Amino acid sequence: MNDMLKQIIEMDEKARQITDAAQKQKIDTEKEISRTREDIRNRYLARARARVEKNRPLEQAAAEKTWQVKEHHYHALVEQLDQQYAQSGEKWVDTIVRNVIGE
Repeated sequence: MNDMLKQIIEMDEKARQITDAAQKQKIDTEKEISRTREDIRNRYLARARARVEKNRPLEQAAAEKTWQVKEHHYHALVEQLDQQYAQSGEKWVDTIVRNVIGE
């Protein structure tokens, strides 16, 4: 009986050791997963930032070209309006004054 009790106690102690080891391994694995996830995230962000920096000059050049095209277009419109005003400005002013005065 004494031997049986001793065996039960030893088995219980062994089970606790196994459980403790499994719990420690679980915690270690969770920490490792967390570190790995953070490492992957950091590497991804570093690559993304590098891509952004690499593409920045291309994007700036494209934006500058678009701006120049629009600026040219608006300058052409301004010139066209100036020409129209030079041709018809007095007539427009007379029409506006007559409409305001009520003639």
